[in-house]
Amino acid sequence: ALPICPAAMDQLATLGAQIGVPVFVMKGETDVIKIAREALEYAAGHQCNTVIFDTAGRLQIDENLVQELVRLRDLIKPAETLLVLDAATGQEAVSVATHFDKALNITGAILSKLDGDARGGAALSFRHVVGKPIKFMGVGEKLDDLELFHPERMAQRILGMGDVVTLVEKAMDRIDASKAMDLEEKMRKGQFTLDDFLMQLREMKKLGPLQDIVGLLPGGSEMLKNTDLSKSEKDFKRMEGILCGMTCQERGSPQILNARRRQRIAKGSGVTVTEVNNLLKRFDEMRDMMRKMGKFQKMMTKMGGAGGLMGKMPFGR
Repeated sequence: ALPICPAAMDQLATLGAQIGVPVFVMKGETDVIKIAREALEYAAGHQCNTVIFDTAGRLQIDENLVQELVRLRDLIKPAETLLVLDAATGQEAVSVATHFDKALNITGAILSKLDGDARGGAALSFRHVVGKPIKFMGVGEKLDDLELFHPERMAQRILGMGDVVTLVEKAMDRIDASKAMDLEEKMRKGQFTLDDFLMQLREMKKLGPLQDIVGLLPGGSEMLKNTDLSKSEKDFKRMEGILCGMTCQERGSPQILNARRRQRIAKGSGVTVTEVNNLLKRFDEMRDMMRKMGKFQKMMTKMGGAGGLMGKMPFGR
């Protein structure tokens, strides 16, 4: 870690501890070259096969600091020299990259705060102007919000075609497959409980903010222009609060939720009794619909399996 700011060093050390990666810092030392030499020795002593040098942010107009990076590059001879840019600055990010590329011959860039609007357009122009690839993009503040950059997917987002591939990858990576299969089985059998409802809400949260999910759907970017999803986000949080305000017994057997219990849940979760009633009503409607679908599916299976009308039709075989 080569940032001068002590707080930045602490932040990196905390981040490294979270993901099990050692972080080398020399607090109080401002000589970047000295820190780099010590870091290389530390890496060799701890048998690290990959070393990432994180340097302090700097302006392209500060030539002294730019030359400091040149000296660092000449010392460590990196396999990759990646420039981290704020995509929120739009085309300015491209001009900044051009200056640093002339000085350092960067191998690529990481763009933070990247989404599918005009900032995405700046990302696509980066390769054309600078002649170097964008390798990663940051789409949030969590560790798993750093993603590989796929230009064709970004182009689809800009054109309003969505990015279903990324959405599927997120779901496969973040959602527990065994839990999802168990949930599907319960839904088909009509055994869906409030505990399952709570688990479903929490699994959905793993995909990220609702706005990001919708943005990855075809037509999602256009929908976001006319829809404020912040209320839906708040509704999800309130629903989770209501469910967490119930006991395990109450979530497993919602029929025991009398008026007194509902008042207690409302008070404990900071909502009205009406909101508790609405959630339970929606849950009952959803469970009834699942039971009907399950019965219909069983009926169709029996008809096909017994050689009935559906089984005799070409599309039933």
